Amino acid sequence: MLSSKVPVLSTTVMRGVLVSKFGDPDVLEIRRDLPIPKPEANEVLVKVAAVGVNPVDTYIRSGNYARLPVLPYIPGNDMAGTVVFAGADVKNVKEGERVASFMHVKSGAYAEYCVVNSNWLVSLPDDYDFRKGAAVGTPYFTAYRALFTKGNAKPSDIVLVHGASGGVGMAVCQFALSQGITVYGTAGSDEGIKAVRTQGIKKVFNHREEGYTEKIMKATGGKGPDLIIEMLSNVNLNRDLQMLAPNGRVIIVGCRGPIEINPRLMMGKESRVEGVGLFVTPQNDFSNMSKIITAGLKQGWLDPAVGSEYSLNSAEKAHKDIIHNKGAQGKMVLIV
Repeated sequence: MLSSKVPVLSTTVMRGVLVSKFGDPDVLEIRRDLPIPKPEANEVLVKVAAVGVNPVDTYIRSGNYARLPVLPYIPGNDMAGTVVFAGADVKNVKEGERVASFMHVKSGAYAEYCVVNSNWLVSLPDDYDFRKGAAVGTPYFTAYRALFTKGNAKPSDIVLVHGASGGVGMAVCQFALSQGITVYGTAGSDEGIKAVRTQGIKKVFNHREEGYTEKIMKATGGKGPDLIIEMLSNVNLNRDLQMLAPNGRVIIVGCRGPIEINPRLMMGKESRVEGVGLFVTPQNDFSNMSKIITAGLKQGWLDPAVGSEYSLNSAEKAHKDIIHNKGAQGKMVLIV
């Protein structure tokens, strides 16, 4: 049911991005007549300031994803903004508070306003940069789940972040370093390598260079990484299995297609491969992660790195660039 309170705004329509059919980036339509969504009693209405762009946004838009929304829809689940209205049953956030969403933005995030169940919000410190807030949701929850829940990372491990310069990769680096874990990273450009090094990662390798895996093996003393967080498994999974230490783990965060692997590489080392999917993560896990991430943001040991910035009106270009970039450098965001 709708809240007994009613939000008072100067208009009933908003600007946003609407997808009416699945397809290429040109199906992202900029509209200025979208109705401002109405929150229910357990929901909040947020004035959106910035939106995080994720590769999964492009998979959904193209129709190549297991969970597809009903058309038409507004894309996006990662946003940061200000609560302008809180439903009658909302207790954890208040009007005027800065928040970031993680998953399940009911009305879609690529718009001037959105509605979110208050349980899917992270409170941001006062005056927190909205661009950084938009980089929190999917990257940090994915990173924590991949590294700790699935990867069981511990201080004695050597962790390789295979694709460390993007939003998830940098989040993994920050979580790992906070626990005293040895972290190596890869990136696809000189700029990406520099960006990873700014996170405190001393050994960073260019994954576009021939023979880079041999350099990683040498850096580990020939043992190989204990845990690999993999951002592009359709390209790298077989070489991951070749590099892994005995009883090592590969946690798949990203994949853009099929790959052929040799299972014998897993048998000889008794290694394992697992995937991460936030859409199937239990609510209790989200609640626990939310507490840790909120604390990390407030204390400063989690610090989202913002990469390319686009206006909301340039969502089409952002969707092209996030797939075809030559090397990520932090989280891509849309400024609303």
